[in-house]
Amino acid sequence: MNMYLFVYDLMQFCGHSWIFTNMIIRFMTFGKGLVMRLCQLLSVLEILHILIGIDKSRLLPRFLQITERLIILFVVINSQEEVQGKYVVCVLFFLWNLLDVVRYTYNMLARMGIYYLPLTWLNFSLCIPLYPLSVLAKGFAICVSLPYFESFGTYSIKLPFPFTFSIYFPYVLKMYLLVLFAGMCFIIRNLFSERMAHLGTSNIKNKRS
Repeated sequence: MNMYLFVYDLMQFCGHSWIFTNMIIRFMTFGKGLVMRLCQLLSVLEILHILIGIDKSRLLPRFLQITERLIILFVVINSQEEVQGKYVVCVLFFLWNLLDVVRYTYNMLARMGIYYLPLTWLNFSLCIPLYPLSVLAKGFAICVSLPYFESFGTYSIKLPFPFTFSIYFPYVLKMYLLVLFAGMCFIIRNLFSERMAHLGTSNIKNKRS
């Protein structure tokens, strides 16, 4: 199982490193990325890892983080071609991949029992300022997408007579904004607790060594 998790982290590291490198080289011309979609879909396995007990991370915070990304990427960005060229999408992808390159590097070394203190500090500290920034970018991406969902009626449903039920998707997105920011408070609190636990453990190991 440890080897499987190492291979999983390695695949994610390679994928996000490829995206991150491409975004730096072609900063404002990053199009619809197959690798981005693949990596985010692959991250669903992390929920399964927690459920079957091979990953000791907390389920709810990880579930919220993964579902946030999937909703923003596939529902908001991927469904509206006009949104994909916006600056906020590039910023959002930059933040995601910066966090993930660090996280999967840390995870790979941890699978081998290697805890490099500067990397540990970076992994559990960088996410605290960058995660709220990514949530703001997600919220802005939703706001930018609203006019297109209103114009094209994407995902809006109006049932024919005799039913009087309809779903206006821009309203759904506006309600999701509230959920997004409420979830941010919960996840940030979890990030702080993880930082305290892991940096404390790393300091003890460092002193013992």
